[in-house]
Amino acid sequence: MRVTEIFFSIQGEGTRAGRPCVFVRFTGCDLRCVYCDTAYAFQGGRDLSRAEILAEVRRHPCKLVLLTGGEPLLQKELPELARELLAEGYEVTVETHGQRPMDALPPEVVRIADVKTPGSGEVAKDFGWLASLRPHDEVKFVVASEDDWRWSLEVMRRHALPGRVAVLVSPVHGAVDSKDLARWILESGVEARLNLQIHKIVWGATARGV
Repeated sequence: MRVTEIFFSIQGEGTRAGRPCVFVRFTGCDLRCVYCDTAYAFQGGRDLSRAEILAEVRRHPCKLVLLTGGEPLLQKELPELARELLAEGYEVTVETHGQRPMDALPPEVVRIADVKTPGSGEVAKDFGWLASLRPHDEVKFVVASEDDWRWSLEVMRRHALPGRVAVLVSPVHGAVDSKDLARWILESGVEARLNLQIHKIVWGATARGV
């Protein structure tokens, strides 16, 4: 498996924000979102076996793991790695752009899927996969403008996401004021969570390995 970095930090997003977490960031992505903040994971990295990854994860005093990227589902062995982590008692989450099949992942895995907005430049052609999300999964919208927000709100409602899964809404760092996004959420009446990247608040927008 091709790995960019493995590190221990505070989970900065989602329903587990603020919790200690071991991050396994895989190399490579098949999308090029204009606001991507992990473009350094597009290439490079090092080849590690599943056993080597598990050994590095075990070094940290934590049972929450995030498998991320890049796009982790490009890694053919990801489902098996997730199974091995689950067998060792880890809580396993996977952050994906949602445009690759997720069915091979064990059902216990929490899938955090990113619905790409028009502002990303990578809107999916098909949203049928949203129907496969389970109650413990999460779906994320990253908005770069008020138009992105209105588009996101329409997708949420059309696919009956609020109340079925955790809905996360994030502002593109430096493009949308979090106060504005909070107001849009409140005005909509939709059951969604303002999803700020607290690791950027704590360590700064450009810090890596945190």
